[in-house]
Amino acid sequence: MGGAPTFANLTEQFYAAVAVDPILAPMYPAKDMQGAKERLQLFLEQYWGGPSTYSETRGHPRLRMRHAGFPIDTAAHDAWLACMHQAVINLDIEDELKEELWTYFQYAAHSMKNKDDAGKSL
Repeated sequence: MGGAPTFANLTEQFYAAVAVDPILAPMYPAKDMQGAKERLQLFLEQYWGGPSTYSETRGHPRLRMRHAGFPIDTAAHDAWLACMHQAVINLDIEDELKEELWTYFQYAAHSMKNKDDAGKSL
């Protein structure tokens, strides 16, 4: 995938978009945006075959559990994917790798949904 520099670039672009998104920004405390970037970067590095620093410092990823406190409905899902898609297409990696990343992020975003459009828990 390009290692740490690729994921640093991805998370920087992603969180720049999140910070101004009206749906997503309120879910991220401004004082911890840097921490969120670092955690996502470490997770992605580990997931894609890099060092296991994420698990060593944070434990098992348990993504759904870690996101359970945030209302993730279709609007939040779509906003997250829009921010991530822009970050992925701007990466300086081969198109096949971008597609592989994008496929993963679509799956991950879908699995994080925890509210229907009426706000009822899924």
